[in-house]
Amino acid sequence: MIDSTAQIAMAKTLLTHPKVAPPSGLAALGAATLAAAAAIVMAGVVVLGPGVAIDDPSVVLSR
Repeated sequence: MIDSTAQIAMAKTLLTHPKVAPPSGLAALGAATLAAAAAIVMAGVVVLGPGVAIDDPSVVLSR
């Protein structure tokens, strides 16, 4: 007969939840800062960037 107590103990350890570090407020602040910086840079490229032209191909005027 096979002794399954070792296998049961191993299965129980696999079913326990791993210890997870609590989320960091500093990481959220860094992500928000990065998103805000990207938005400012994109707005600056559109406003101050040379050669910004938005062509609407759906409107075609012909005579």
